[in-house]
Amino acid sequence: MRSILKFAAAAALMVGSSLNAASADTVNVGVCVSWPGYAMLEVARQKGLTGDHKLKITIFEDPLGGHAALAAGQIDVYGCTSDYTPLTVDRGTDVLNVAFLNPSYGVDHVILSPDLQASDLPGKKVAAPQAYIGHLLMGIWLDSAGITPDQVQWVNLNADEAVGPMMSGDLAAAYMYEPWISKVLEAKPGSRSIVNTSEADVLQTGIFMDALYMNKNFIAENRQTALDVLKARWDGLAYWNANIEETNKLLAKFLQWPEEDIGYVIGTNGKSFEGGIYMLDFDESARICGVLEGDGPFGMANGSMASSVALTNEWWVKLGLMDKTIDAAAGIDCSLMGDLVASGYRQSLSTR
Repeated sequence: MRSILKFAAAAALMVGSSLNAASADTVNVGVCVSWPGYAMLEVARQKGLTGDHKLKITIFEDPLGGHAALAAGQIDVYGCTSDYTPLTVDRGTDVLNVAFLNPSYGVDHVILSPDLQASDLPGKKVAAPQAYIGHLLMGIWLDSAGITPDQVQWVNLNADEAVGPMMSGDLAAAYMYEPWISKVLEAKPGSRSIVNTSEADVLQTGIFMDALYMNKNFIAENRQTALDVLKARWDGLAYWNANIEETNKLLAKFLQWPEEDIGYVIGTNGKSFEGGIYMLDFDESARICGVLEGDGPFGMANGSMASSVALTNEWWVKLGLMDKTIDAAAGIDCSLMGDLVASGYRQSLSTR
């Protein structure tokens, strides 16, 4: 994955894209990668839950490319990881994070090589994809073990790329997710998972989170449409909760995934899969935004969205990807969620 520091340059390069901003009845929606957590607007689209609005949905398979298109106003709405929010503020782009969608619920791990303890890692190689959720997870775990980022040798590898070096013993630790975790644990006896995103203290931070972004001008010029699209996303989630098997089939076809793999990410109970992700219902997300009374799940306090963004910023500085502290509140806009709350919209989903 390209460095997040290329964000501004990528935005400039995307200006000539053929994508167009919203028309009176069409909203351009981006999905940063093929991932079930970002696909509930496709459910809403297929099930007629978008009112008079036509959604044109593009899967980028390039998170930074999608962010660049959003910043340039070539798409209006974008689902991706929330760890980009500090960069949107730092670069002054026309992008706002309008809602948290789902935290990682154990899908992300750090795997330690056999016969090693945390204290053995200074001077050794650790792998994680730069400027991505794995980079954060590795950095936070190292910090918890009293190891600063400059005490290890960082290798910029995604999970699939790290398998070979883990097998050969070239890496002391690596960020991984399935199926690569199982492959390494089975082939390298003694290797083990030392932290994952289902752990209580990790979940509570709120930084390993997927989010919904919108272009600022789209919100300002088409506020009612923005509200309608936001509501449609939660209505799509409710449809999944009530029609799990049907919707998982729909998502598999849309994302070009095996159907069983959808269940290993979002589950088959209409709420979550431990080892995958946890789908926030509207009320939970609104509480994290601070526009509905009560705390969010997993110890995430009311209104903690900004503090989660601030913590992400802090870690990007520690990890050398940013060089200054930003105003976290400038990267989020909970007013749309607040308007839906004021209109009486509520949603509390449980397992089925």
